[in-house]
Order: sequence, then C-alpha cells, then structure tokens
Amino acid sequence: MDVVREKKVNRRPQYLAGGALLLVVLTTAGISRLKDAPPSVERAALSIDTVESGPMLREVRAPGTLVPEQIRWISAVAPGRVEKKLVQPGTRVTAETILMELSNPDVEIQLLQAQRQLTDAEAQLVALRISLETQRLSQAGVVAQVRSQYNEASRQAGAAREMVDKQLISAFDAAKAQDAVKEMTERLAIEQQRLALLTDNIPLQLKVQQEQVSRLKAVVAFQHSLAGAMIVRAGADGVLQELPLEVGQFAQSGTTIAKVVQPERLKAVLRVQENQARDVTIGQPAIIDTRNGLVKGHVSRTDPSSSGGTVTVDVALDDSLPRGARPDLSVDGTIEIERLGKVVHVGRPTYGQANSTVGLFRVLPNGNAERVQVALGRSSASEIEIVRGLEPGDVVILSDMSRFDGVDRVRVR
Repeated sequence: MDVVREKKVNRRPQYLAGGALLLVVLTTAGISRLKDAPPSVERAALSIDTVESGPMLREVRAPGTLVPEQIRWISAVAPGRVEKKLVQPGTRVTAETILMELSNPDVEIQLLQAQRQLTDAEAQLVALRISLETQRLSQAGVVAQVRSQYNEASRQAGAAREMVDKQLISAFDAAKAQDAVKEMTERLAIEQQRLALLTDNIPLQLKVQQEQVSRLKAVVAFQHSLAGAMIVRAGADGVLQELPLEVGQFAQSGTTIAKVVQPERLKAVLRVQENQARDVTIGQPAIIDTRNGLVKGHVSRTDPSSSGGTVTVDVALDDSLPRGARPDLSVDGTIEIERLGKVVHVGRPTYGQANSTVGLFRVLPNGNAERVQVALGRSSASEIEIVRGLEPGDVVILSDMSRFDGVDRVRVR
C-alpha cells in the first residue's frame, strides 16, 4: 500500500518579495521628504556686482545727434521751375551767393499788370489835380466877376441916393438900386463860400487818389520782390547742407528748397527717456561723446512735451568740437543729475526702477544664490541706491533672472 507524501511549500521567495516591496516603500518615503535640487546657472553668463557704501554720482545717459544752433531754411516765395542749379551741398556760401534760378511767366505778367495799374492811377492823380485846380480857378473868376458887379451896384446905389436928394430920379428907382446892392452882396458871399469849399476839398480828393497810388506802388514792390525771388540766394553765411531740387523740377510756394547751416556752432540734441527726464534741469553739466573725443557742455533747454516715450534735451557745448564733427553726427550724452554722499549702492539691475521693491538673488559663500526683497532708492545710469534688503559687501546678480521666478534659490556654477 502506497503512502501519500505531503508536498513541502518553499516560502523563501515570498519573504524576499515582501522585503523588496518594503524597501521600495521606505525609499519612496525618504525621497519624498528630500527637497528638490535648486536649478543651476553658469556664472560666466551672469552680471554680478558687490554692494558698496560711499559717494554715488547720479547720471542720465541718452543718445542724440549734433544739430546746428542756427539753421537758415530757404523757401520758395513764389512757385517756379528750376532753370539753373549753381552750387552743390557742402559748399561754403555767403548771404549773397546765388543757389539756383527759377522761372515763372505768371510772375512776370503779374508784375507788368501791377505796373500798368500804377501808371493809370498816377495819370488819374495828375488829371484830378488839373481838374480840381481848373475848377478852383473858374470859381475864383466867378467870385471876381460877382465882386465887380457888387462894386458897380454899390456905385449906382450911391449915385441914386444923391439923385433922389436932388429930385432927379424917383424914390422907386433909388430903392431898386439898393435892392441890387443887397442881391450882389449875397451872391458875392455865396460865391466866396463856394470857392472856399472847393479849395478846402482839393487836398482831400487828392489824398484819396494819392493813397490809391501808394497802394499800387506797394503791389508793384511786392511783385518786384516775387520776380527777384526767382533768383534764390543763401541769405546767410555758412555751409549749404541741403538743395533737394534738380533742374526741371517745379517748386510750389512755401516749399523748402535749401538749408544753410553754420557747422562751427553746433549743439547736441539728446533723446532722454520720460522716466529720467524729470530729473533733468537747465544748467546741469553734461559730457558729449562724439566717438572721436569727449566734449563738455551744459543743458540749455528741455522740451516741454514728450514724443515717442522720450523728451528732447538740448546741450550747449562749452568746449571746441574735435575734428570730423559735423551736423547730424550721432553722439551719446551723459548728464550729471547730482552727487550723493555716503549711500549704499550697487550696479543697476536689468529689472528694477527707482523707488521700487524687487527680488534680487544674493550669492552665498557656498555657491548658492537666494532671493531677497530689496527696496531701491534713487537711480543713475549705471548704479542705483539700496534702501534696505542688502548690506555693503553682499554679492548680487544683476542679470535678468525672470526664468527663475518660481524658485527662491539657484546654484551658481
């Protein structure tokens, strides 16, 4: 009879699997308790500066150009076609230098018409003077004739009185003679008044016509100036900078046809950012970099309005310009705002405006960098004041670290 044997179960693999599972659980729990490793960044790619304590110079830097202090813009007084072009840009000219000649038949016709109208008005003035004088003389003759008649009537009236006394004529005839004297007296007074009125009105009538003649003379002078403006002159000593029209082109009235500048008298026109322009005032010292030398100057004018996010600032140059300086040359200007005493300051970070709070990474001795909140004060072109958050000797990263906004610590390799 066969004996049934019991099969032995090997439990060793189960123990091993359980131990492995326990090890995985413990490892996972340990890893979950570890902090994430901070991201790293190359030190060579960073701009790093050390916080210092001491004097700080506030400056504003801005690009700009050299511009002539005096510019003579020459415009077309009357429309015309360019017939001759006598000089080229870059030529030194005087006030009487002829730049170009224009032509316009209409201007010449208008001048001839104005001259004809003036001649007619002058002829009318002469005719009016003769006519008025003739009328005055005629009236003077009438006055003389009436006076003669009055004298005759007076003599007859006197004779009539004597004859009445001698009873040679009737009283009626004597009264008639007296009436004739009264009539001639009144006629003489009227004719004398008419002569006086005519004589007084002669200057007034002549004055009206003389004023018409004067107006026409002004019109002729203006037309002469238009005709003379066909010969375009420089109008000022300097260098011809622009002469854009060519022979055959037509210039409308008011069109700019030339530009004359004085290259020896230049100023720098800087374009300062709006947020920095509020600290710029007239009289502040400035340095202009012409890329061929540094020139000292001072702020002479600030534009009351802004354009395109910048404010125009004029800098008068106190020193002589280096060789090669010319109008429209690109320059860089630095304006000194103020000199601060002992303040904590550092290089200006990529992000961070004056009087604001920003997060900067401070480099630790172990190579890591931690984020700290820093209150910024007054700023300059390359430096900014530290109000709180950093101490002298701290090393901070000035580069753009916005890609690490989600972390408070980075490792600097």
